[in-house]
Amino acid sequence: MAPVEPGEAWFEGVFRQHYGRIVAMLARLTGDRTQAEEIAGDVFSKLSRQPGLLRGCDDLTAWIYRVATNAGLDAIRANARRRRKEEAACVERMRTAENHNALDGLLREERRAGVREVLGALKPRDAQLLMLRAEGLTYREVAETLGIQPGSVGTLLARAEAEFERRFRARCGGRV
Repeated sequence: MAPVEPGEAWFEGVFRQHYGRIVAMLARLTGDRTQAEEIAGDVFSKLSRQPGLLRGCDDLTAWIYRVATNAGLDAIRANARRRRKEEAACVERMRTAENHNALDGLLREERRAGVREVLGALKPRDAQLLMLRAEGLTYREVAETLGIQPGSVGTLLARAEAEFERRFRARCGGRV
């Protein structure tokens, strides 16, 4: 077996440290674990092509999360048309569903699709703020990831939440 080069060892360590959390975040964002794994793979592929640029970088975690959330939001936008068709099909199924449990499941899925659609329509920074905070990152970590002042995270987050709620209510007819 060939010895591992220092660059490979560094990349493997970064990959092991972040891959699981990135996939989990992207799976929640996109609603599709397979797509999340594909996007995460692309993020780490991008990182592997420029290890010298980022090695020892204090903002490596921030870079990974920023690239991953941007890619996830791009995927949401790219899938918007497909989702609208699926939602229309769900509404039709809801009209004909006789089983109450099936109706509940369809309503939950419609709500998730609505959340994804609204996130995809927000300004990228607002969507990233909401996703990173929902992922459990601290205000400091959110600030580092997005390159903003830690003291402004609370205000920006409150504005993003208000905009999300306004758009979600408009989309869902006042239901939150």
